[in-house]
Amino acid sequence: MLVFAASDKGGTGRSVTSANIAFRRALTGDDVCYLDFDFGSPTAAAVFDVPDARGGLHSYLRGQAQEPVRLDVWARTEHPTLRHRPAGSGSLALFPGDHSGGEFAVGKDSVLRCVDLFLRLHSEFDVVVVDLSAGRSYAVDLALEVTARPELRGVGARWLIYHRWTRQHVIAASGFAFGPRGILDGGAARGHDVEQLRGSIRFVRAAVPDPQTPPWSLAPPAQYAWMVSCDQDLRRLAADRGLGHTVTLGSVPLDPVLQWREQLITDEDVLSSQVAGLETLKAFEHLAEKLTDDDVWGTP
Repeated sequence: MLVFAASDKGGTGRSVTSANIAFRRALTGDDVCYLDFDFGSPTAAAVFDVPDARGGLHSYLRGQAQEPVRLDVWARTEHPTLRHRPAGSGSLALFPGDHSGGEFAVGKDSVLRCVDLFLRLHSEFDVVVVDLSAGRSYAVDLALEVTARPELRGVGARWLIYHRWTRQHVIAASGFAFGPRGILDGGAARGHDVEQLRGSIRFVRAAVPDPQTPPWSLAPPAQYAWMVSCDQDLRRLAADRGLGHTVTLGSVPLDPVLQWREQLITDEDVLSSQVAGLETLKAFEHLAEKLTDDDVWGTP
């Protein structure tokens, strides 16, 4: 299955959440690969703690390299608790983007190389996560173009659109999916079935403060009442903009670890060092489980 991670804005938690979802799926035994299609600012290697990730997908898609660089995360990571592959885990491969590669216009040759790459990876891996550049980018155009090709007709594809829990981000995410030149418009222009494409889109809320839990629940009464009111207003806005509960895959709490350092959250981070919150770990686990749950996606 292809999973496209997209967002209208930067700073939505798209890359770090997608990396943690990929990591969680690999821990369950799935073979997973992560493609860093954020051509303008590839950061996946840093999230996976893989140093000196040179070369990348940008060069391959532009025909400047015969094959993209492929790294075994378990073997290459410098994350202190992941230097030895966990028992029972599946493979976890990283295809890094080129540093300072920049966006590029989508041409016929790039599309054909991408089609070939997606087909090969789909046959090898259970889950292929494609982290796209933010906004209405060439990377998003490429993903829509390639998945409309007849060669990929039998390959399942799902879209995760990330946004922070603010009024501006909710409005932006809605426009990115459903507005002019958004995902649905771009898909229709390339021959996608619009309703089928709509059914393949789910939203992920990132950095969501929960007024019912500390430290937010310990705020002064006036501030606490204001936060609860804001949260209720955002829920109404999200529902009105087509981002309601039924199309939201899940939420990730506002966690200090992820604000200070975008990284994989391990069990040791929660249970041993206790630097990360249990609710954050559970959120990543739930997102990973729902990723291929056909009941959640309404797929027969």
